[in-house]
Amino acid sequence: MNKAAKAIVIGSGFGGLAAAVRLGARGYDVTICEKMDAPGGRAYVHRQDGFTFDAGPTIVTAPFLLEELWTLCGRRMADDIDLREMSPFYTIRFDDGSEFHYSGDDEAMKAQIAGFNPADVAGYERFMKASADLYSIGFDELMHVSFDSPAKMIGVLPGLVKAQFYRSVFGLVSRYIQHPKLRMVFSFHPLLIGGNPFSTTAVYALIAQLERRHGVHFAMGGTGSLVRGLVSLIESQGGELRCNAPVRQILVENGTAVGVELRSGERLAADIVVSNADSAATYRYLIPASARRRWTDRKLDRARYSMSLFVWYFGTGRRYPDVPHHTILLGARYRELLYDIFRQKRLAEDFSLYLHRPTATDPSLAPDGCDTFYVLSPVPNQDSGIDWPVVAERYRQSIAGLLAESLLPDLDRHVVTSRMLTPLDFEQRLWSVKGAAFGLEPILTQTAWFRPHNRSEDIDGLYLVGAGTHPGAGLPGVVSSAKVLDEIVPNPKRMHV
Repeated sequence: MNKAAKAIVIGSGFGGLAAAVRLGARGYDVTICEKMDAPGGRAYVHRQDGFTFDAGPTIVTAPFLLEELWTLCGRRMADDIDLREMSPFYTIRFDDGSEFHYSGDDEAMKAQIAGFNPADVAGYERFMKASADLYSIGFDELMHVSFDSPAKMIGVLPGLVKAQFYRSVFGLVSRYIQHPKLRMVFSFHPLLIGGNPFSTTAVYALIAQLERRHGVHFAMGGTGSLVRGLVSLIESQGGELRCNAPVRQILVENGTAVGVELRSGERLAADIVVSNADSAATYRYLIPASARRRWTDRKLDRARYSMSLFVWYFGTGRRYPDVPHHTILLGARYRELLYDIFRQKRLAEDFSLYLHRPTATDPSLAPDGCDTFYVLSPVPNQDSGIDWPVVAERYRQSIAGLLAESLLPDLDRHVVTSRMLTPLDFEQRLWSVKGAAFGLEPILTQTAWFRPHNRSEDIDGLYLVGAGTHPGAGLPGVVSSAKVLDEIVPNPKRMHV
């Protein structure tokens, strides 16, 4: 009898789930092996004392990339997912209490810019033109293609050079915009994907154009509703999700991936293996050194890794109706703080924060009369040597103090539930090398062809998706990494049993 070709996907983050949908649509028999007790990876959901906390991603951009997955299954995403567009996208609050409301309304943006520096209105228009040029190359042309050979990189190089990709994001912004606060407003986006605005290639300035064209959205029920929706698509295709099934190793025979071995000792055979685990962890921990020619331990040791994150999830026994859905609180230091985080690997006394209040849009994520929050602080990865079990509570208290002084008065009296996530969780629970929250840092020499390829350079039949491969971190990036598989994974062959 004939049997469908077998695909095993390691990990059920958005990259792994999207890969499973695409492979299932092409006829593969798909099994996802998930380390944790529920799907989602960094998009895991915590439920505690009646509050619902999205563990990781909270911002949905480029929803059409998700809609494609529903279409592949003959379904409509709108039937399963209620997406709400945010307006403004973010409220950016500076250290002195002044605010900038970042939105897709061009006239409103120009009016706010004029309030800081009228001369920067024209500069903003030129910056958005530069962002559009980068979008047309970086998103439209490169996002969904593999970089198996340097020829593809060379082919787009003239356009990238013209679009000034060799600059940093901050460097590109500074060419057009002069006011220090506005330079912060238009350069912070790389932090959403693990990059330092002062070293991340200017290609990522395309995010400004991505948001302008497609908006910033929130999924009602939280980002976890998207995870549940994707799992339902996979199950409707006949695919299987196995939780509490950590993979010990990828089985390699004669240079080809032939399946996986779980920590339980069980072995699962496969025609192809797709890893949604951290790319550095995939090579270092799941594949023996003898099978790796390109991604050796030495090369992985010399790579540059993204920063990590400290996240405090908390629920309050009262509502804070004046606090918007997304707030970015920028500290007094910008360049210096990022230098401490990325280069010095030092935990500074000050911080910049992202505050998420999903109950501003969806009150069902908290008990009646309460609010759900998460506050995120970029921090150094585990190369810092910080003893997080000792430091975490003191750091949380510092953040709580700043929030109480700025946006959440009397916060300490109203917190009714609380939990923390530190770089140690990224390293141990989410299995990210060095606790880097976004994998390899998105600098120029670790982008596109220079990043771990979607088709493994070392192992035939092994493919990579997620933040650590091309095109990179962020919801559009990891979902697009799965789309690359359409180009490089062979059509499933029928096997005779």
